[in-house]
Amino acid sequence: MEARLNMYGNAVATKFARYINSAGKVVSDSTLPAATQELVKIRASQINGCGFCTDMHTKDAAHAGETAQRLHLVAAWREAKVFTDAERAALELTEQGTRIADAAGGVTDEAWANAAKHHDEDQLAALVSLIALINAYNRMNVIIQQPAGDYQPGQFG
Repeated sequence: MEARLNMYGNAVATKFARYINSAGKVVSDSTLPAATQELVKIRASQINGCGFCTDMHTKDAAHAGETAQRLHLVAAWREAKVFTDAERAALELTEQGTRIADAAGGVTDEAWANAAKHHDEDQLAALVSLIALINAYNRMNVIIQQPAGDYQPGQFG
């Protein structure tokens, strides 16, 4: 499988990636826990069917010390006892924020209130930004059919 477009060799795509990566740095530098950030990226990528991002973020999370058990259970987080209440709230917000088109009402007040119970305003801002960002990355990779499996932790800096 080859990508339809070389996002790393095209001038427009490279320039866009520079800007979107700068936005990502704001989130990664926030107080939202790094483990939560990876769980959010993994779950949204699973929902969106983005193999490239699922591969990248599971490998990055494992490299950062995340356990295989937790990584294997992200897709079934509701039934898993290995996630904190704060992580569960973030995962619920991620699912609802990723499936906006599927949910007539968008993100529910209950999901928002639960996330707000576990995260301060800056963390909520980071969480909302991260959900939007990973969905953008997922869509780009799915559209161009970016192949998955070759990512090495840290390969992008």
